[in-house]
Amino acid sequence: MPLELLPTCEQSQAFTRAHRAAGATVALVPTMGALHEGHLGLVRDGRRRCDLVVVSIFVNPTQFGPGEDFERYPRALEQDLEKLAAEGVAAVFHPAPEEMYPPGHSTFVEPPAVAARWEGERRPGHFRGVCTVCLKLFHAVSADVAIFGAKDYQQAAVIRAMVRDVNLPMEVAVSPTVRESDGLAMSSRNAYLSADERRRAPAIYRGLAALAEAVQGGERDVAALEGRLAEALAAGVDRIDYAVVVDAGTLEPITTIARPALALVAAHVGGVRLIDNLPLPVDSKR
Repeated sequence: MPLELLPTCEQSQAFTRAHRAAGATVALVPTMGALHEGHLGLVRDGRRRCDLVVVSIFVNPTQFGPGEDFERYPRALEQDLEKLAAEGVAAVFHPAPEEMYPPGHSTFVEPPAVAARWEGERRPGHFRGVCTVCLKLFHAVSADVAIFGAKDYQQAAVIRAMVRDVNLPMEVAVSPTVRESDGLAMSSRNAYLSADERRRAPAIYRGLAALAEAVQGGERDVAALEGRLAEALAAGVDRIDYAVVVDAGTLEPITTIARPALALVAAHVGGVRLIDNLPLPVDSKR
């Protein structure tokens, strides 16, 4: 099946409606483009789950705050289309900003409770924009499953809660984080890193991995774990927005690990803000 480019909601709705009417299942992979191996891993997951995959490419202005990198966010449509065609993607939904936000647009989605902390505090309005654009994408591409990456753990939790709360007939699946050989989580923003910053950035993953090892070794005190994480991050990052251990389900703070937990990090390396996370499962036999 040759790759189709769908620039309007009407065309995208007609495409997925026709294929689903013929009995095909559809996976949607929402992206902002500048695709890397992490995105392609989501596409491959979609192909395993469904008969065909649709990828959306849209740099969403409403999830960027003042002073953030909306204007310089990497855009590489032609290269993205080549990569997606090679992966057997059926269609790409690539709307113009005015297609998603026509003149007079004033409707936004209030994000669920799991959006309140961490990214929600650091980037006011971010999840409002994410929820709004995702709901629009889910209406434009009537998929059976939408696939997100675990690197953006809080975002996936927010979208899963929104889909549940508004009763959308869609599964939200989360694929494992894809990493470089030195552990750095793949991200379109990695392209901003200078050579020195790229060398220092894997300190984030090394800190998370050391934390997981400490938990496996029996450490359960969250204050001690967070102190160890901050110390490890200091070897490579320039500023920490947060480096916390939270409940894996609610993302609320905890004082001791008695059930599955998650380490969450947002830190700046040079002028680049990077996020990452790592599950901290509890061994019930300890």
